[in-house]
Amino acid sequence: MELLHSGKVRDVYADGDDLILVASDRISIYDVALPTPIPDKGRLLTALSLWWFEQLADLVPNHVISATDVPAEFAGRAIRCQRLDMLPVECVARGYLTGGGLREYERTGAVSGVPLPRGLGEASILPEPIFTPSSKAPMGEHDEPITYDDVVDKVGQATAERLRQITLDVYRRGAELAADRGILVADTKLELGWAPDGTLVLADELLTSDSSRFWPAESYQPGRVQFSYDKQYVRDWATGSGWDKQGPAPDMPAEVVEATRARYVDVYEKLTGNRWE
Repeated sequence: MELLHSGKVRDVYADGDDLILVASDRISIYDVALPTPIPDKGRLLTALSLWWFEQLADLVPNHVISATDVPAEFAGRAIRCQRLDMLPVECVARGYLTGGGLREYERTGAVSGVPLPRGLGEASILPEPIFTPSSKAPMGEHDEPITYDDVVDKVGQATAERLRQITLDVYRRGAELAADRGILVADTKLELGWAPDGTLVLADELLTSDSSRFWPAESYQPGRVQFSYDKQYVRDWATGSGWDKQGPAPDMPAEVVEATRARYVDVYEKLTGNRWE
């Protein structure tokens, strides 16, 4: 195998015509990898992605070749994947207003060029899910919100329409399945690429605690920050620590690590119905 890329939280190896995507226990916020790992994070996100890929296989094809035919040292945290020509767009769907989307709305009344009704606030449910893409920034730089027209400029009208439709379809199906299990999916981020036969294929991770915001439905209350089963907890700790969001990042206290792992385990079990061993 040949190491092709070591990212903030994943490593990608070439193995013949295939790729081996390895999820580490590293965690990244504000496009900076923190020095303190979250135990089991790579295995949890891999298992959750595989579960979602299976649930949505009839909706859109994915890059998974095998979750077991991987090197023994990566067992449980790696996927053998199809090589794709990745598109230069982060595909984001939002069903609720929070985070960067809320800040943009407060400035402009819109998110990624999509106008929204007046009077919305923290955790407001949107009239319908919206496509709010972002750029794929080079390593060390921040992804930036872009509009649908920007996506058209990057990939063309036909592909932009397909990206928007796939993103919203995946979000709606995922949100419906999660709601049946007591979880609200506030937003999610997808990555897609072209297969050699011209098919658009889901890649990377899918509806995980690193790529989505998950909230417990039973305690949902618009107008305030929600309890989250995702890395928003780490973002909140980082903001309160006074860190300026530039590398290098500070070490996380043990209690933040433990609470973050517990949230990842909890949402995995609630969504999949499987007990984490």
